[in-house]
Amino acid sequence: MNLRVLAPGLLTTVQDAGRTGWRHLGVAQCGALDAEAATLANRLVGNAGGEAVLELTLHGPTLQFDHAIRVAVCGARVMASFASERGARCVVESGRPAELPPGTLRIGALHDGARAWLALAGGIDVTPVLGSRSTDLRGGFGGYQGRALHAGDVLRLRAPPSIHAPLAAMPKWWIDPHFDQRGLPVRYVPSHEGGNALDGCAWKVDNRSNRQGLRLEGRQLEQAARVMSGTEQLSAPVAPGTVQLPPDGQPIVLLADAQTVGGYPRLGHVIAADLSRLAQLRPGETVRFQSCDARTATRLACAARARIARIALMIDTQLVDQQRIAQRPRQRSRGNRE
Repeated sequence: MNLRVLAPGLLTTVQDAGRTGWRHLGVAQCGALDAEAATLANRLVGNAGGEAVLELTLHGPTLQFDHAIRVAVCGARVMASFASERGARCVVESGRPAELPPGTLRIGALHDGARAWLALAGGIDVTPVLGSRSTDLRGGFGGYQGRALHAGDVLRLRAPPSIHAPLAAMPKWWIDPHFDQRGLPVRYVPSHEGGNALDGCAWKVDNRSNRQGLRLEGRQLEQAARVMSGTEQLSAPVAPGTVQLPPDGQPIVLLADAQTVGGYPRLGHVIAADLSRLAQLRPGETVRFQSCDARTATRLACAARARIARIALMIDTQLVDQQRIAQRPRQRSRGNRE
């Protein structure tokens, strides 16, 4: 099954759960900036959670496919439009699986967030590099030719299921895993030298932010930078979630494409349970931080994993019920013929 990219969107890349086990050699983790959203999108279409998906940024792509397909979008809200080869049109909404006949899917501007993840039943067929199908934009490898998608690119699916969809079909239910977390402060474990420097004010997202780091604008933390510069080494290990403080006093929160070492002083580390929320911050939006201890961070990480597991179980149950209902007419018609 082929998918042709008619329009690539602002920045559309192939990502999966990330490239682990290579940071000691300077290889970035990469992967979906919101691994939870990517996992749930995969589960909605019947894939394993770690299959490769398309990560969309601010504005999505236009894709044309020549066979019936099952898709799902999680993350920022989208109102995608679909036109079948026969001319039928419909709207494809976020958070639910959609079975579509051959045609064209147009995903426009993203709302209530900066990024979304598009899963395709069967997974995207690109060659794994160092155990991952994720795109490393800075290294120029992995994903689709080591780069963002361009118009004219053709993607293949690894194991597309046989789908009978003469018309577009979507269930009435949907998921929204972060419905009660919007607007809450991002929690972090402060470093010994950094203290609670991030607390107490709103930070604006700089338009220079990217997958490597979220740049913040606000009150300059020059005093903290001067205090920390005397104790910080020239370079030290960093990871996604590390909050660095450059000499200009404007913090940077490292994201999935982060380098493996850095020389800037470190204010702390964003907790695992909140790191994915940084992926949805758009340039100009504000974010507040709240310090916590390591024990709280561990407890919240466990709760977040349990939350995603419960949602995934609900999805599986709904899909089984949906398949059972779809098979009933066939069974009745077969009984009538007998």
